[in-house]
Amino acid sequence: MRAGVRSIMGFGLAAAVLAGLVTGCGDAREATTATPWCPTVEGYAVDCGVVQRPLVEGKPDLGTIDVGYARIKHSAGGAAAGTILPNPGGPGVPMIGHAEDASKVAAGLLNQYDVLLIDPRGTGVSNPVKCGVSEDEYQLGTREQQRQAVARCAQELGPKAEGYTSAATVDDFDAVRAQLGIDKVIPYGISYGTYLLPIYAQRHPEHVQSMVLSGAYPHDTDSMQRPNAQAVSLALQRICERSRVCDGNTAVNDLTAVAARLRDKPLTVQGKGVIQLDEAKLASLVFESATSNIGADPQAMTPLGMLPAALHAAVRGDDSGLIEFTKLTTAEDGYENIGLYITVACNDYAPLWSRDAALPQREQQYRDALAQAGTPGAFGAFSPQGFAAGQRDGGDACINWPGIKDHQRPDQVRTALPNVPVLVISGDLDAITPDANGKLVAAKFADATFISVPNTGHVPDLEPSGCVVGVIADFVRNGKPGDTACIAAVPPIAVAPVTN
Repeated sequence: MRAGVRSIMGFGLAAAVLAGLVTGCGDAREATTATPWCPTVEGYAVDCGVVQRPLVEGKPDLGTIDVGYARIKHSAGGAAAGTILPNPGGPGVPMIGHAEDASKVAAGLLNQYDVLLIDPRGTGVSNPVKCGVSEDEYQLGTREQQRQAVARCAQELGPKAEGYTSAATVDDFDAVRAQLGIDKVIPYGISYGTYLLPIYAQRHPEHVQSMVLSGAYPHDTDSMQRPNAQAVSLALQRICERSRVCDGNTAVNDLTAVAARLRDKPLTVQGKGVIQLDEAKLASLVFESATSNIGADPQAMTPLGMLPAALHAAVRGDDSGLIEFTKLTTAEDGYENIGLYITVACNDYAPLWSRDAALPQREQQYRDALAQAGTPGAFGAFSPQGFAAGQRDGGDACINWPGIKDHQRPDQVRTALPNVPVLVISGDLDAITPDANGKLVAAKFADATFISVPNTGHVPDLEPSGCVVGVIADFVRNGKPGDTACIAAVPPIAVAPVTN
């Protein structure tokens, strides 16, 4: 998926993503007098504050928004070598409240570099969006329930929904930068952060030193997400080939057969809630949830690792493994701020219909787009309709969203990107932001390095050896990744053997 799911729904991801960049948690006793939410990091000074911003430029009647920040200062004397500006994705994941998580892994750069944590508008301490939709309702619900939740969110927010766009968010970031007197930042984007922070680079190019984009996808990504569907099949083939306990082609064929069966006869699964496991829900759980956090513990059995055996048994009439897979991939908490997730996705991602059309026309345009979606196999093991309906920020999820009049979506912007060093990293088992999309992002920059990390999913920074975060740290220091030989040594994940 373009915005990610389990790893982006919580901040455990970002803690590992910032590995080697941050350590400790922050000594902010002076700052906490004025800002009680300011994090405390042992051994480091932290300054915190708020920048007040208009909710919508040029519309003062819609009010303002307070954007909170926390800057963890480098420990060495003198000026900072740079300021790292991380965003862990979502949309909807804050930074400040997770400073302790983000700083648990051994430090590499905080002796020389500051780290600037900003809660994007609508999250954390930056006036979180609430629009009457619950996380479980959206994560576990049917497609129709998701569509109705989007409509309810739009109605609840009314004209204020216009204030929640990626462009407005990065302009907030730059206002914080300006208030702190920082000349240049090093944007470090993860998943949706790789969509967001290049917008910062377009709008504020003179203030970008270099960029790291992990789990990346471009602004003009395929609206039907066909590369993501195809990446599911690639992931199954790769884990079988590398583990030698299953056959990749058989796993893909089994997935095709199970998806076709669930299209006509869904399963009811009692897990965190009552889940109707149809083709769309299977697609969502396989490509979004199952490829998140892969590689964080190579020896642990993951839902992706158990999937070939579960599918093979299901083809033969035993759904127990498939049911267990469903329970595991829906058991954890999901989005940190579902309101912002819906709002930004529906405002910014390119739809398969005209936003000027009425609902009946939108629905017909959507059906027409799917009918012309391509040859058989364009969506891997899934039908076009099933895979599209499995996208929580795509397909027809936003069809009831009214949209912003005259809003220029990021895919419509033609502003040049700055010529700065850029590192783009993908996991080769990731179907949320697959290699194919990462390569497209790298191609948009004049000075970009693309690295595919084997045996990792969304996102590769999670692998525990320190190899990937070491490459990133070298890049931050030098503008190039340095020695990447350790990438090839990232071990395969555990896979359950398939028995006939």
